[in-house]
Amino acid sequence: MNIVELINKKRTKKILTKDELSFIINGYLNDEIKDYQISALLMAICLNGMTDEEIYDLTNIMLHSGDIIDLSGINKVKVDKHSTGGVGDKTTLIIAPLVASCGVVVPKMSGRSLGHTGGTIDKLESIKGFKTNLSRETFIKQVNDIGVSIISQTGNLVPADKKIYALRDVTGTVESIPLIASSIMSKKLACSADKIVLDVKVGQGALMKNLDDASKLGELMVKIGNNYGVETIAILSNMDQPLGYAIGNGLEVLESIDVLKGNGPSDLVELVIELASHMVSLGKKITFEEAKLEVQTNLNNGLAYQKFEELVNYQHGDINNISISSKVVSIKSNKTGFINKIDALKLGEIVRQLGAGRYHKDDVIDYGVGILLNRKVGDYILDGEELLKVYISNSDIQVQEIFDCFEIIESLDPLKPLIYKVIK
Repeated sequence: MNIVELINKKRTKKILTKDELSFIINGYLNDEIKDYQISALLMAICLNGMTDEEIYDLTNIMLHSGDIIDLSGINKVKVDKHSTGGVGDKTTLIIAPLVASCGVVVPKMSGRSLGHTGGTIDKLESIKGFKTNLSRETFIKQVNDIGVSIISQTGNLVPADKKIYALRDVTGTVESIPLIASSIMSKKLACSADKIVLDVKVGQGALMKNLDDASKLGELMVKIGNNYGVETIAILSNMDQPLGYAIGNGLEVLESIDVLKGNGPSDLVELVIELASHMVSLGKKITFEEAKLEVQTNLNNGLAYQKFEELVNYQHGDINNISISSKVVSIKSNKTGFINKIDALKLGEIVRQLGAGRYHKDDVIDYGVGILLNRKVGDYILDGEELLKVYISNSDIQVQEIFDCFEIIESLDPLKPLIYKVIK
């Protein structure tokens, strides 16, 4: 086979066979095919798409390019959850212990931040002492003991995806639906869950900006999961504004604890209940309505928070010692009116600039910085009332940049739903 011929084949909208895709991926992993050649192929895929069969084959090749986590030591049905990424998205911190409190095991492997969205592992590491790098044996023992563990991705998991994703990030091919779907699902399948619930974010602060593209992505990932015998559900949720009020690692942990204690922002609570109920329904083979009743009960009776305490204790964290910056600046509104829009993407970037996120993989995170909103879309605010608080360390605040994230007007556009649809 010849890589140039295969690039031309995809450029002219022809279908690549599994053997051809295997030749490409393995050749790239072995440094026999060069970055510039794979870049050309990725752009051809981005422009011309792939058939379902090509996507299944690509997922399979990437899945088997490295380790597949052996979780056979966990005897119960294993349910995983994945979000495509958003601003203020701390749902895993709440859902994992909540679902475990309902009797469904959640062996969760999560990532760190890179870009404007935060990473679950960074958020957990804002709890002093919390260990996210556990051995497989310790991980499995903890899941068998208390039903839940959240750790960083370890080992040689899907190395083909890691190498290709790094290239996609610098070649303008990140937003290809076939490449996103195969990337996400190869990693999820390598983690050996029996059931998967996907939270596909839609909107200005998400990778998928519109409902049509998000639906295509959700449908494709559900097809891939089901093709592997892993029952998969996708929920499409709104990311036109930050989820909840807190953006930043330690602040998001505190907001998660608030939800686990039966409080918290209504949008975050609504999404948590939706996702957790689907996970419990799949894990226990009960109806969504039955699962939702269990989830709501455990959010309100203290069992979900108790399970979170167990999770933190097992992973050596001190729940009473969470990094929060002591330097706080209150930003007051410069207008009177309704908040019609909040630019989640810009706010996420501002929080990253404060030090809560990374520009490079080896950047050091400042766990204590972030933003705590005081108003959300649909709220009315007076000139001079507090719009938000900024928790800073050594960074300067560009107040006008913050004001530019908010559209405050006399009358509201119709409010969009938080949850658009469920794909099964």
